[in-house]
This record gives sequence, structure tokens and C-alpha cells, in this order.
Amino acid sequence: MSTFVLPFAPLGATVSFTAATPTPPTAVQAPIGDTSGTSAGQYRIVNDSTVTVFLGVGATSAAAIANASAVATSIPLLAGTCEVLRLGPNAFFTGKSASDTAVVYVTPGQGI
Repeated sequence: MSTFVLPFAPLGATVSFTAATPTPPTAVQAPIGDTSGTSAGQYRIVNDSTVTVFLGVGATSAAAIANASAVATSIPLLAGTCEVLRLGPNAFFTGKSASDTAVVYVTPGQGI
């Protein structure tokens, strides 16, 4: 059985938001381009800051904000990290920072 890993390939525009504390900002959507015949639904997420961001993801802006508001429903992104996560297509993203503000970039695509 052959197994191979594809490098990350963008399939949409990069979006960004500035995470803040104590309230996450309005969420941004990261639409994925044409994915016919692919297993798209992955996002490259970069925390370009010096603080941890609690990432909220959802099918709507309100869901993403609610998920970012609690540690139990958020995804912690350590300062200065880049993660590739598999999530629902056309997801909304926002975040709450541990302190200060933090810029987060999200690029939809496929691969790792």
C-alpha cells in the first residue's frame, strides 16, 4: 500500500483577524475555492503574535465567537505557530487572545 503526503496547496484567499481580549471580534469567513474531486476542508492558520490565541471556529460568525469565548470549545494556538487543521468547508474564524492583541491569518486549501 502506497502512502504519500501532499504539501499544502491554497484553494482560496487568505483572510485575517485581530484577536483581542476579553471579547473575540466579529468572525471572518475563509471560503474554499473549487474542490471538485478533492478532500479539501483544511486550513493553514498562522498566529503571528507573541501571545496565545484561543481560536473559535464555526459554521456561522456567531458560532465561531461562542466557541472562542470558552477554553473548552476553542483551539489554543501558541504564539508564533502555524497549524494545518481539517475543519468544515467555508468556516468562520475568530479568536480571543490571552493578553494584548494578536493577528491571525487563515488560508483555505488542502494538504499539510
